[in-house]
Amino acid sequence: MKLLPVIQSGAQPKVPVRFSTSAERHNRQLVHVVWELTLACDLKCVHCGSRAGRRRPNELNTAECVEVVDQLARLGTREISLIGGEAYLRRDLPEIIRAIRGHGIYCGIQTGGRNFTDKRLDAVVGAGLNGLGVSLDGLEDLHDSLRGVRGSFAAAVSTLRRAKERGLKTSVNTQIGSRTMPDLPDLFELLIDSGVTHWQVQLTVAMGNAVDHAEELLQPYELKRLMPTLVDLYQKGLGRGLLLEPGNNIGYFGPYEHIWREGTEGKQHWSGCQAGETGLGLEADGTIKGCPSLSTARYGAGNIRDMAIEQTWRQNAELRSVRPKSHEMWGFCGTCYYAPVCSAGCTWTAHSLLGRPGNNPYCHHRVLELDRQGLRERVAKVEDAPVRPFATGRFQIVVEDDAGNPVDQATIAEGQRSNLKDGDALVLCGHCLRFIAPDETSCPFCGIGVNEASAELRAERIKRQEAIASLEAVLMKS
Repeated sequence: MKLLPVIQSGAQPKVPVRFSTSAERHNRQLVHVVWELTLACDLKCVHCGSRAGRRRPNELNTAECVEVVDQLARLGTREISLIGGEAYLRRDLPEIIRAIRGHGIYCGIQTGGRNFTDKRLDAVVGAGLNGLGVSLDGLEDLHDSLRGVRGSFAAAVSTLRRAKERGLKTSVNTQIGSRTMPDLPDLFELLIDSGVTHWQVQLTVAMGNAVDHAEELLQPYELKRLMPTLVDLYQKGLGRGLLLEPGNNIGYFGPYEHIWREGTEGKQHWSGCQAGETGLGLEADGTIKGCPSLSTARYGAGNIRDMAIEQTWRQNAELRSVRPKSHEMWGFCGTCYYAPVCSAGCTWTAHSLLGRPGNNPYCHHRVLELDRQGLRERVAKVEDAPVRPFATGRFQIVVEDDAGNPVDQATIAEGQRSNLKDGDALVLCGHCLRFIAPDETSCPFCGIGVNEASAELRAERIKRQEAIASLEAVLMKS
């Protein structure tokens, strides 16, 4: 299947408020905050990284939450996503939403939807809630199994549809694990039937409960099958009003990179983790992190009860230490062509898995490069995670041949180095659709001359315009 690059056509698409410009990233403008309001939860998810269930000791009270909103407004925040546990288990949720909307900040909720009753929905809609995202991890049998409660799938779908009826912008988030792939095509149809316009997918990460249930993790080599499935659904969604958006731990730099980023991130290719640069995570007890998913023990950067968010944001280096430096890159990532730009992809995924950032086996480019050598990688647990929120264990990478026989890692060819520098704007090879350094005269991956490939790319772009224009028209109305 020859894939065509995504381009913009005609009128500009409706850009979500959380998207940041290059200037905002450079200046560390706080754009988007993900805020865990409570760790209380009415589900028992086997892949929950925060081990949600009971409230945290000493969660922020209503007055403290309103003060948090005021501080975020002063920092110029444009969007706040409320999560849990389950945010609706806080009785003061409508009051917190009203405070957010009072500053003109976009407010959304991410929920499992098990007990999002009509009364609760009406209350948050009345408070000014803008959008509601519902987690669906597959069809009914799989979803209920992963969420640990029979009937949770039906409840989630009901919440999704009732939110849509009330005029909320609705979306779906799906975690992809070892059992998810067969359900994706039918789940795609369900979402379209439910009027969903945005579908974010991400890989289940080895954190919290997912470490206890390591069998639920997708193996790195399975990306070879997953990525074509996702891009096929992406292509089909363009013509049917559904935008599939890969989360930050799906990528990187394979032949679909130009599709994943443009139109969803406002940039052409992955350029490293932005946690602590334009985004912030808050835990229910006031703990601040650059990303809400990161390990608290390693990446916690203080508490709002001890220091104002403005002060922490501007002064605490812990918020900016998420992305690994060049000397911290190791393993395959340390020798990769894209290392200076990519920085090993999602730090949350890499650190949770291996105990330190800088090497990430969940990379499409990496999987394809190893496949060319007849090799594949899988992860094996060697240490359990402590029983606390956002706790990590430890895994090791096992290199195998195609038949599953272990291989000496010393025999693996090193990656192809480049002269790339952090911040470089890569160009797309029009033949193999891989990003390459701007000073390359021929593509290091397919060998085609850059000028020849550019002509091929320009011809194919024309074929893409109608599909993109059609989708933009749908999104403008949503």
